[in-house]
Amino acid sequence: MASTSPPADALVIGGGVIGLAIAWRAAVRGLSVTVVDPAPGRGASHAAAGMLTPVSELQYGEEALLRLNMDSADRYAAFAAELEEASGLPSGYRACGTLAVALDADDRAVLKELHAFQERLGLASTWLTSRECRRLEPMLSPAVSGGLHVEADHQIDNRRLVVALLAACERAGVAVVRRRVAELVTDAERATGVRLDDGTALTAAQVVLAAGCETNRLPGLPPGVVPAIRPVKGEILRLRVPEAYAPFLSRNVRGVVKGGSMYLVPRADGELVIGATEHELDDTVVTAGGVYELLRDAHELVPGITELPLVETHAGLRPGSPDNAPVIGATALPGLIAATGHYRHGILLTPVTAEAVAELLTDGTVPDVVRPWGPLRFALGDASGGRPLQEVSCA
Repeated sequence: MASTSPPADALVIGGGVIGLAIAWRAAVRGLSVTVVDPAPGRGASHAAAGMLTPVSELQYGEEALLRLNMDSADRYAAFAAELEEASGLPSGYRACGTLAVALDADDRAVLKELHAFQERLGLASTWLTSRECRRLEPMLSPAVSGGLHVEADHQIDNRRLVVALLAACERAGVAVVRRRVAELVTDAERATGVRLDDGTALTAAQVVLAAGCETNRLPGLPPGVVPAIRPVKGEILRLRVPEAYAPFLSRNVRGVVKGGSMYLVPRADGELVIGATEHELDDTVVTAGGVYELLRDAHELVPGITELPLVETHAGLRPGSPDNAPVIGATALPGLIAATGHYRHGILLTPVTAEAVAELLTDGTVPDVVRPWGPLRFALGDASGGRPLQEVSCA
């Protein structure tokens, strides 16, 4: 007979940064919380680069999402400081700014258009000449034709963030169950808990689905309750900067290279993250082509990159919703809350998502900034590419 644990106030399916942050914030509010994940923090959260760049990563058609991204970015310094105090561990947050650079004249035109777009939206970015870019980052190639400096776009070490969140959860009394969920359990058309792969039943007053790309693969999830969350593969590299070469780069560097985009993220501990490819694939195989593409473009921008030791290649799966925007809020199934589909912005949106879901769990209310991104927008037929309908109440 399967054993049954005492019911919790909230049960979170998924132990990435989103799920762990929700659990921590809910526990701080006084709720009893359980997180279920066979390997917390080893999915998309492990593969990410940790860029907090709502301005320099802005894409056309994402004006509505920009408000949410900026809100979360504004929360990050305080969120990281509180997390470090709660966990006793560093989060890896760095207020370093971001420099977006263009390689040739065509790339420069693309970046110039982006700058004009940013200015129309009232965003703070400064256009720099090639010489000014290399004054900020001397390792840049003389071929760089210009760039944008965004002082407010920063970074966090996603892997340190996971470790700190796990420690903060433990200190706050969150139970972390390292098992796979075999089935979502419902009773009288309400989510009431899960059954684990060893037969254990876990019950809770409310269930939070924060399973990323695994969202729609959850047995027992009624059709249509959560929109289809698809995997988007990304390959990423990690290099080591020897002390003799430090500081190799001082800030995030985004590059437009012959029409494509890539980034370099220097960590304070000497790690340099290079990413990321983007393919609509459902595998985590690192390919020779992906590694070549990243190193080739990085070398075009920073020729000295070839002197650095390559210490890791990795591939992960971003969870993308039908409109590439997050799905945060109560679902049509009573007792089930969604926190998934964050796509490229999972690390960036961690603070705002965690606070919004914790508020929903405790008070039944949803902050205005998150309200447009609830799962019910898809039931209303919206697939607008990040321009949400006015959503009915998620409470």
